[in-house]
Amino acid sequence: VAGLGNYGLWGTRHSVGMAVLDRLARRLLVAEGWRADGRCCADVALAAAHGLELVLLKPRRLMNLNGLSVASAAEIYSLRPEDIYLVHDDLDKALGKVAIKSGGSARGHNGVRSCISALHSSEMTRLRVGIGRP
Repeated sequence: VAGLGNYGLWGTRHSVGMAVLDRLARRLLVAEGWRADGRCCADVALAAAHGLELVLLKPRRLMNLNGLSVASAAEIYSLRPEDIYLVHDDLDKALGKVAIKSGGSARGHNGVRSCISALHSSEMTRLRVGIGRP
């Protein structure tokens, strides 16, 4: 599960993917388990839920390069694109509304575009979190 955003720009709408990952880590009781992983240039926490092993990932790159971290982590943890969930902001959704989308185009989102390019696939599931238009 990758939370897309601009690392270090906490509290901004475009980094809502990382905020969701922080919340998820707290709910899964692994919030203290975040560690910097230089192999994929990301903060990583490992968790378990409903019999699944999860890799939580917050890329330490700007949004338009997030895919490099996601692709590196996919290689390290032997994940296929269809195993990956991307959590990202969506300007076209009202603030706080969410939608799940399976595959498809990036719809103008630079972080998703970067993931599609780096993974050579658009098969990732996306959790789109509405941030509205300013």
